[in-house]
Amino acid sequence: MSDDLGTPHLRFERQGSIAWCLIDRPSARNALTPAMYYGLKRAVELVNADPELAALIITGSGDVFAPGGDLGGRTDEGEAFPPVSGQDVLPFLAIRDSYAPVVAAVNGICQAGGLLVAMMADIAVASERATFRVPELLRGIPDATYAAALPAHVGMAMAKDLLLSARSFDAAEAQRIGLLSRVVPHDRLGDAAVEAARQLLRSAPAARAQVKRMLNERYGRVDYQTMFWALEHSPEPREGMRAFMEKRPPAWIPADVPPAGPRI
Repeated sequence: MSDDLGTPHLRFERQGSIAWCLIDRPSARNALTPAMYYGLKRAVELVNADPELAALIITGSGDVFAPGGDLGGRTDEGEAFPPVSGQDVLPFLAIRDSYAPVVAAVNGICQAGGLLVAMMADIAVASERATFRVPELLRGIPDATYAAALPAHVGMAMAKDLLLSARSFDAAEAQRIGLLSRVVPHDRLGDAAVEAARQLLRSAPAARAQVKRMLNERYGRVDYQTMFWALEHSPEPREGMRAFMEKRPPAWIPADVPPAGPRI
């Protein structure tokens, strides 16, 4: 397997036994095309197949880690997207189950599929400037991976808060609620990510893999069937995407929602 990830928007670089995968699509604020999602999965597979590589660090360019999928459904010039099913394209389970350690270095805006990448990594290190959001329901998407994974990270009450409200929150809150474990000054993010990878590599690989399997059992069942049925047959995702592209509220929001409640 070559180091080509099938898209010019993912840059794969080797630094000794640690590989870096840089999400770099500034023209679309690092929105992930289908080829980019698949490329992230290929990066994990490449590291696991290469005896000269021991760990992978995923990060983003500029002030964006990853905002999730490109809602315009675009595939850019130079991207080689193989004809596989949607479930096989997604990198989240590959990141979660990777034998080689995976570290997410969250440099900025991190939401939707980007936040799932960070959550599925063995360790997520965030810049103090990073911001987070789970916006799927704003687009009418019943995301099965979030429904399974988020309660395992933050508990049921906070998972319902973040998933159902789709509110934004900062790195300090993300660490406080257990969504990620480490927050560092922005200019130390790269060094902190490498240090996290070094710490992971000090553990015995086979024993580490066994512990990861036990930890991953805490995640609930991922009901892709329900999600894909909704994406195919429900009008809500179509309306949510159109509203986003047209920069307007989706039709399901009541027009007479008051700006504030009564004094109690």
